[in-house]
Parts: sequence; structure tokens; C-alpha cells
Amino acid sequence: MPNPPEERTAHSDLPRVSAVVLAYKAEPWLRRAVEALLVSEKVAVDVVLVDNGCTTDDVDVLEHVEGVTVVRPGTNTGFAGGCNLGARAATGEYLALVNGDAVVEPTTLSRLVEEASRPDVGIAVASVRLAEDPTLLNAGANPIHVLGLSWSGRMGQPETLTEPVETAGASGACVVVPKAHWDALGGFDEEYFAYHEDAELSIRTWRKGLRVLYVPDAVAVHRYEFSRNDFKMYLVERNRLLFVTTLWSGRALVLLALPLAGLEAAMTLMAATQGWFPAKVKGWRWLWSHRAHIRARRKELRAEATVPDRVWMARLTTKVDASVIPVPALASTVNGLVTIWWRVTSRWV
Repeated sequence: MPNPPEERTAHSDLPRVSAVVLAYKAEPWLRRAVEALLVSEKVAVDVVLVDNGCTTDDVDVLEHVEGVTVVRPGTNTGFAGGCNLGARAATGEYLALVNGDAVVEPTTLSRLVEEASRPDVGIAVASVRLAEDPTLLNAGANPIHVLGLSWSGRMGQPETLTEPVETAGASGACVVVPKAHWDALGGFDEEYFAYHEDAELSIRTWRKGLRVLYVPDAVAVHRYEFSRNDFKMYLVERNRLLFVTTLWSGRALVLLALPLAGLEAAMTLMAATQGWFPAKVKGWRWLWSHRAHIRARRKELRAEATVPDRVWMARLTTKVDASVIPVPALASTVNGLVTIWWRVTSRWV
């Protein structure tokens, strides 16, 4: 059960964390997720619960729990918009983003705060584990590819790390960000809606001269369910292109033009063969109709960077996991070609 009010007051000298949790549709783990956050050790936690279209009575019940604040936008604002709304209501010196289907261990937030409190760290990300076997990884240290792809790092593998390590991308399923850093970045670009917004926040952090750390002993168990549908593929592909066109320099885009065109052709072919080609076309249409936003966003993000492109782009990978391109022979060929291309051209970034 959550800490009583008098215990919260007694521990007011602890680091203060506001945990943003989104409530969407019917989530059987939502109450467990919120209750686990509230009993976190060595930190003072409050929860900002954003009703993004919950279809059960969970939000109404949790609203009466000590330490929970409910925000009701009245519509599904997506992961990006929902997190921004929750962050605006947050009062803690640290901001945690935690999925409504993820249950943290008692020390998870304190470990993330410990790492995020370092002056050179902007994001600390948890080791998100699979609910069916918590010894196996779901996400956390996410690779980011030079062509804009990002995926769950070491998915399904056992955790062997014991110390924090730097990672290009942080999974938004369970992260802690100093509130001052979040505010300096302005949170997520809400046009992403869902997918890739955590990759953008991570790269922007690196470009500001701060590190993104993966903390293997900060564990969150995730009720992960893989899904692939037209709307998801529309967002994933649209947002990959939004990500690259707003963050990559003009010179990098020119140097990577051929591989980027090749990947776009491959994804279009995959969309046609798998039946989601209309979703791919919808993504192109969105990018064209929002070209003014893309130009403005690109200008804004170029102006905020303090680290040279060559430095932060060195953290990107040229190797795609077979889980992303589910044809091992094709993945090997693509990896080899892109690696050679980037090795030759990156010196001019």
C-alpha cells in the first residue's frame, strides 16, 4: 500500500520524483503500476495519472489514493502529448515516465535518480524486463541507427550487465529525467504522438552535451504485448522520417541520401507485401502537409545543439538487428553495405 501522509512528510528531505503514468483503455496492471511507484524506497514519489482514454474505473479509484493527481485531457493525446501534460502538472525535481503496464521494483526510482543526479547525465533509463520471464530483457538501452531506425536493445536476452552504461537511446517505458533538463528541452514534440519520441529526446540530450545512461539494476517488469497494425506502422514509419529530417544535418542527409533511399524503397516494398501500403502512403502525405512544422522544428533543434554532429552521430549504429529486418541474409547484407558506406562518408559530417 502507498505510504501514509505522515510518512511522506517525514521523508520530505528525500529526492522528489513526479511519476507520469498514462491510462489508456483497459489496462489490468494500471493499479499495480501506480501502487508500486508510491511505495518506492529512498525517494518521495507522487504520481500524475493522465486519463488518455481509460475505459475502466481505475482512474476514478486511483484519484482517491494519497499522492495521485489525475489529469483529464478528454481525449487520447498519445504518448508524447500525455507525457507533456503530466509533466506540466509535475512538482518533483525529477520526472519519471513509467508505462501503465510496467511495475517498478522498490529501489528502481532511487537508482535512476542516483544516476540522473550526476551533473553530466540527462536521462537515466531502467532495465525493462518481460513479465513472463523477468530475467529476460524487453527494452532499456535502445540502439539508434544512422538511417533513423530504433528498436528494443537485446530484446529477449538475459541481462549480463551490472554497471550503468551509456546508450544512444532510452526506452520511454521507464525513465527518469531531471525536471530542469526536461523543461530546457520543452518535453516531447507532440506531433510524434507515439513512437520515436523517446529516441528524439535521447539524441537531443546527447546533442546538449549530456549523457543517457542505462541502469541495469533499476528494474521494471513490463506486461509487453507485441502488436503490428496499420496505425502503428503508419506512426513508426512516419516518425522515422520526421526524426531524421529534423535532427540530421543537411550534410549528413546528403551523405546518407543513397542508403536512406534504399531503406525507403525496402520499407515501401515490405508495406506492399504485408498489406499496410496505404498506411505508408498516409505517412508521406502527413509529412508533406506538415512540412512547415518540419522546417520550423529542424531550425529549432539545430539551434539548440552544442555538440558537433560528428561527435553525437558516432553513437549511432550501422548494424540492424535481425528482429528489425526478419531475413538474416538480407540483414547481413544491409549491415555490411551501410557500415562500409558510413565508414567512408562519416569523416565529412
